[in-house]
Amino acid sequence: MRRDFVYHLYNVEHDRFLDLLSKCSEDKRMVVPEGFNTSLYWHLGHVLRVTEFHVFDLAAQPKTLPQKYHELFFYGTKATEWNAEQLEQLPDWDTMIALIKEQREHIYNTLKNRLDESVPEKKVENFGELILTTAAHLSNHNGVEAAMLQVLKQKKHAIQKQQSKYYI
Repeated sequence: MRRDFVYHLYNVEHDRFLDLLSKCSEDKRMVVPEGFNTSLYWHLGHVLRVTEFHVFDLAAQPKTLPQKYHELFFYGTKATEWNAEQLEQLPDWDTMIALIKEQREHIYNTLKNRLDESVPEKKVENFGELILTTAAHLSNHNGVEAAMLQVLKQKKHAIQKQQSKYYI
């Protein structure tokens, strides 16, 4: 498997993911837009945790994230279902942004020469395929994030229009 190809696909989706997140204002990060079941904050934590799962857990490699990331962001979790205790232990946005950037470097530095190495996971054959699975997962979340940002933006414009009616 060609290393340049695998990392190009992963990096394109990873960069797009971070770019979309950068467009979300701080006051909208925890908002669950109408028609969605979670927030952009949750998407950040989810991609961070699930990337670790796809690339390291499925390959029986050591994990780096604390257990709370699994409880808050793994498959089947939703921001709307967090209890008071979980809300108190939410990681900081900037911490998660730093972690996801470090995670990309860790994936590259750890696996750059191991893409064809077999992994125990039966649905894929090697590390390269695990990284491509992660790129596909990122692509899916990029689409959802883009839609969420559009809804949040429309909501802002709708509120501004409603407010301007009263000031005309």
